[in-house]
Amino acid sequence: MYAVVKIKGAQFKVQAGQKLYVNRMAEAVGDTVELNEVMLVDNDGSVTVGKPFVEGASVTAKVVNHLKDDKVIVFKKKRRKGYRKKNGHRSHLSQIEIESIKA
Repeated sequence: MYAVVKIKGAQFKVQAGQKLYVNRMAEAVGDTVELNEVMLVDNDGSVTVGKPFVEGASVTAKVVNHLKDDKVIVFKKKRRKGYRKKNGHRSHLSQIEIESIKA
């Protein structure tokens, strides 16, 4: 059984027991989160697609950890002009574990 869920503006294909990294969530480590924006549910070949969300479907997840992603370097340059800018950032992430899918 798997589901396609919208979490913090991004879509993820999730299964029970799976761990994944999403944009930082406001909940504390150890809290349980109910995700109601389920777009698709596949229950052993029986596929339910929402318009845009599936009625009554939800995914329960637990926040495992808060961390920062690897550094991403942004480098801008205009040739022959002497213009060079180097910037970087580290995205804030949350690691969550999917506990159950309710269709």
